[in-house]
Amino acid sequence: MTAPPDLARADGPSGLAALGALALLAACPLFLSDFFVVQIGAQSLFLGTVALSVIFLSRYAGMFSLAQIAIYGASGYTVAILTATHRLPWIAGVLAALLVSSAVAFVFGLVACRTQGIYFFMITLAQAMLLYRFVDQDHVLANGHTGINGVRAPSFGAVSLSSPDAFYYVCLAAAAAMYWLVRRVGRTPFGLTLQGIRDNPRRMRTLGFNVAAYRVAAFTLAGFVAAVAGVLGVWYNGSISPGAIDMSRTEAIVVIAVSGGLAHLEGAFLGALLFTLVTNFASSYTSRFNTIIGLTFLLVTLFLPEGLAGVLRRAARALPTSRRAAGPPPSRPTSRAGEPP
Repeated sequence: MTAPPDLARADGPSGLAALGALALLAACPLFLSDFFVVQIGAQSLFLGTVALSVIFLSRYAGMFSLAQIAIYGASGYTVAILTATHRLPWIAGVLAALLVSSAVAFVFGLVACRTQGIYFFMITLAQAMLLYRFVDQDHVLANGHTGINGVRAPSFGAVSLSSPDAFYYVCLAAAAAMYWLVRRVGRTPFGLTLQGIRDNPRRMRTLGFNVAAYRVAAFTLAGFVAAVAGVLGVWYNGSISPGAIDMSRTEAIVVIAVSGGLAHLEGAFLGALLFTLVTNFASSYTSRFNTIIGLTFLLVTLFLPEGLAGVLRRAARALPTSRRAAGPPPSRPTSRAGEPP
């Protein structure tokens, strides 16, 4: 499952539009309640960061990975083990989580990136289930099915990340940094080479590029992005268990990425916002909220094949076009001397 080549080359929003969106998001805690700031806003940001790693691989490398939620979980488990179980400083837990998860992504990439298409898809699914089974059955490090509780978000002097506004701003900063990183990488020679490999790996191999090495590097970078989200996720929940990385969570990330739009990086966060809104409010009205989520995903896939981001992009392009088409009102031609007006 990859982004269509013509859409995958679409440019991101302009710098002015990105700054405007960032300013709007930064102002949300000023007029929204704590519920919307944390349950909707912060959760959408770190789930969107996981989906961002999926979309990065799909858009630039032509690889749709189901292992990103497992890498997210490896990061969360590392933070929980080091800070909640062994009482190490939070900074040590964060650095170790990023290192361990990137290493896990590298190993996963060494195996998965030797394949393509449906085989890559299935291998990454097997890797996700492998890590899930490991933490579910390991009672020494991961505490089995119960998981690890008592994970506390750090404090900076008088400011604690357990505060809704502070945690939201940390999630916003992390999501913005990962979005900037991925978008920047896509414009570098490395990113352009990845796109060439995506379009024609045989030709790139003939030109002397190590296709497997580039794919593994891209997979590792995507794992780092997912690891950042894993740190935020374990701070958000205050705990982690195998249920955080089971098949339903993998499906959720797929729903987020596809509904947001695989051809657009910002689609990761739009899809996460839609998913979080539907999950929170559908569960308030019916116990069959998973059915509502499935129907929403089905409708978006059928009627919005480009995802939410594609629809917004098309609307933004059509607006100035319609204004230009309307144009200024025609002026009345002036008559020459001796001619009737």
